[in-house]
Amino acid sequence: MNFLEEIQSRILIADGAMGTLLYSHGIDRCFEELNLSQPEQIKSIHEAYIKAGSDVIQTNTYGANYLKLSRYGLEDDIKKINETAVHLAKQAAADNRFVFGTIGGIRSFKKSAYSIEDLKRNFREQLYLLLNSNVDGILLETYYDFEEITNVLKIARKETNKPIIANVSLHETGVLQDGTSLKSGLGHLADLGADVVGINCRLGPYHMIQSLEKVPLLDNAYLSVYPNGSLPGLEEGQVTYAADVSYFTQSALEFRKQGASLIGGCCGTTPKHIEAISKAVAHLPPITEKQVKNEREVIPVLDREQRKYEPLQSIVKEKRSIIVELDPPKKLGIKKFMQGAEALKNVGIDALTLADNSLASPRISNVACGSLVKDKIDLRSLIHITCRDRNLIGLQSHLMGLHTLGLTDVLAVTGDPSKIGDFPGATSVYDLSSFDLISLIKQFNEGLSYSGKPLGEKTDFSVAAAFNPNVRHLDKAVKRLEKKIACGADYFISQPIYSEEQIYQVYKETKNLEAPLYIGIMPLTGTRNAEFIHNEIPGIKLSDSIRAAMLKAGEDKEKARSEGLAIAKSLIDAAYDLFNGIYLITPFLQYELTVELSTYIQQKERNVTHA
Repeated sequence: MNFLEEIQSRILIADGAMGTLLYSHGIDRCFEELNLSQPEQIKSIHEAYIKAGSDVIQTNTYGANYLKLSRYGLEDDIKKINETAVHLAKQAAADNRFVFGTIGGIRSFKKSAYSIEDLKRNFREQLYLLLNSNVDGILLETYYDFEEITNVLKIARKETNKPIIANVSLHETGVLQDGTSLKSGLGHLADLGADVVGINCRLGPYHMIQSLEKVPLLDNAYLSVYPNGSLPGLEEGQVTYAADVSYFTQSALEFRKQGASLIGGCCGTTPKHIEAISKAVAHLPPITEKQVKNEREVIPVLDREQRKYEPLQSIVKEKRSIIVELDPPKKLGIKKFMQGAEALKNVGIDALTLADNSLASPRISNVACGSLVKDKIDLRSLIHITCRDRNLIGLQSHLMGLHTLGLTDVLAVTGDPSKIGDFPGATSVYDLSSFDLISLIKQFNEGLSYSGKPLGEKTDFSVAAAFNPNVRHLDKAVKRLEKKIACGADYFISQPIYSEEQIYQVYKETKNLEAPLYIGIMPLTGTRNAEFIHNEIPGIKLSDSIRAAMLKAGEDKEKARSEGLAIAKSLIDAAYDLFNGIYLITPFLQYELTVELSTYIQQKERNVTHA
């Protein structure tokens, strides 16, 4: 039999979930390893799907790649696991069914976890193992990241003339994770050489039908659909799916109406679901004409005039700019905080930056403080956003709230781990990295949520990213900046520097970057403060002369203050001609220190102007 000839003349029936059946039998570990330890069970599941009517079965190799098997310490068994999976499927299929080697997607919402080169290497190894085992074709399934599937599809098409099925997965109806429409995405996969393109997983029949309504029949590929049994539920800690098999009979007819030539099932489906699909459409030919729904939600563009403040990256490229960090209070009551904010506004700073529970210690919400600063004293607030305290849902809600409040300047940071703060037992979330968060914010600026769903408006966030120059290899830290620029960072804010020589080294390494940099300077408040920073803050080392100067001031607060300011001013002098942006960090709400330093910078600017 020839797969492409068969799918042209009749609707082919694929199989359903492998993991769902194994999970229902109490197996909750690496399913691919079962090819070796429980081969008869894997083979019997293949046979059950064939008995139910499947024309196409897939090998039990969805996660049989180096990156996923290494999580279980099974990376050395990759060859044996893949080869055995093909052998078992072929035994079950005999000569009258097609066996496709399955390769699952890797990237989820942590896009930065794996580079494209990592994914390509990972993919090639498994692809060669499956092809060498003589599968009838390759099935790419559950790819949320469109960049990933396009790259691996190019490799697969170059390496084999065998049929390739390329299935993407959706969070939202009809749109890919990056906002690409399903219609456009499937068309592109077909142009790259996939013989069958479609969708699988995440959504049940209802939403998959809705998604396919906007997809036309393609001239160069067939359409496939592998729905979940339903949306997942949770019962007594177990993931469950609705089991209304009759619903799949009607759904299969609707899938055919939408142009699907290959219909199977994904999570939550069983041989009974596949039998229902087979009885409904296996005897019917594919449709040759289709009416396509053309619906498009228009995303209004936020006019520049609606933005209250000019983006900081524009200001700092053109002239001197001062931003000052003033942490929200750890205790209730914001009188002193607001006094500090107003004093800093009066000396002409461009923005007040507000940390997000710095050092993993709870503080009054920086959004609440930032909104008050903006509304009551008309000062721009730059809101820090950490990945530590919010999951993907919370981060998106947070961004929508900031947009609604008109807080358009943000700093995306990973965040200090919770174990260093007041509650070391608290959970650090880290659904996203700072790289992912920058990309997410930029996607919001295009009017799209993480899932690709239109937000109704485009946000207009100006996105800062953090830079830690206090590392052993500065060139590697700069490479991270370049990566953040690629993700969409508009400018950078550095951690505090306590060396004039280091300031110059940072300038040399960063002067050719596209995005401008604010250099961080934090005045010391005393010898204990200096020793704490030197000995306990990772990466920051104070010179012997600075430590000696602070030690000489002793417990005399006025002398310590004067010495700390003198050191900070010397650092400002070193940075002044090299960087337009100065980022002053206020220690312990002692805003008088950063008011004086801001005034010092302003006076230098006036002296230069009048010279």
